[in-house]
Amino acid sequence: MPRIDETLPFKPLRIAVLTVSDTRSLEDDKSGTLLVKLLSEDGHSLAEHALVRDEVEDIRGKLRGWIADDTVDCVITTGGTGLTGRDVTPEAVRPLLDKEIEGFAMLFHMMSFEKVGTSTIQSRALAGIAGGTYVFCLPGSPGACKDAWTGILKYQLDFRHRPCNMVEIMPRLREHLTQS
Repeated sequence: MPRIDETLPFKPLRIAVLTVSDTRSLEDDKSGTLLVKLLSEDGHSLAEHALVRDEVEDIRGKLRGWIADDTVDCVITTGGTGLTGRDVTPEAVRPLLDKEIEGFAMLFHMMSFEKVGTSTIQSRALAGIAGGTYVFCLPGSPGACKDAWTGILKYQLDFRHRPCNMVEIMPRLREHLTQS
């Protein structure tokens, strides 16, 4: 299925990782730390790793800064995508998006179903584009983060992936922002 064209150059992205949690710190953040490790091992650069509480304005504030920062190509959040009253990541992120990438959630749920069965319906994984920056919202479990990275993001964030990938269209993500 996924095919990497080794004749093409790898183009590392600058990826920021945001953990959303009321109970974790950066020191014991397993999911965010795992994402940092995976993206680094695959040749990308860590733009920043941060943690905020499950508060809409805290999440939006951090994301707005990264979206406005030309040195950040992609943001991956982990946590806050569940069903409890404190899980507010989708509510915080969705209004910031210019476009939603519905296929990400669909594919994530297909993959997740293979591992956790119908429990996948408890995740509100989300992805989109905000100000020309990719934003992916993953569940807070290390397993879900690993699955999303190794099954989807590793390939779509690799310029060499064929038949197509999300890196090759990055120069065109801001077209609507520059047109008069």
